[in-house]
Amino acid sequence: MVVAKSTLTAQLRKGVLEYCVLSLLRHGESYGFDMVRALGDVDGLVTSEGTLYPLLSRLRKDGLVKTSVRDSPSGPPRRYYRITPAGESALDSFIAEWKRFVSSVNDLLEKG
Repeated sequence: MVVAKSTLTAQLRKGVLEYCVLSLLRHGESYGFDMVRALGDVDGLVTSEGTLYPLLSRLRKDGLVKTSVRDSPSGPPRRYYRITPAGESALDSFIAEWKRFVSSVNDLLEKG
């Protein structure tokens, strides 16, 4: 059975999306809609607000991000997210494991 490309991409995205969000926040605080746009600009990471906001809520509950609310120059107040030290640590662990994993998979694919 061959897995459709869209299904395969969706499965891969589910496993890494929270770390992509943490990586975005490592470069500075952001609000949700900006993150949706940034993720949408990366091939394969297209996401929606309906996916991102529950993820951000879980990251906040897990202590990996903190939030603050600020007035917006246009529209309602915005909730800004920033990475916490625990989020930095989780991201560093993921990066190390990701590099090892990708290297192992690439070796296997190249050697057959």
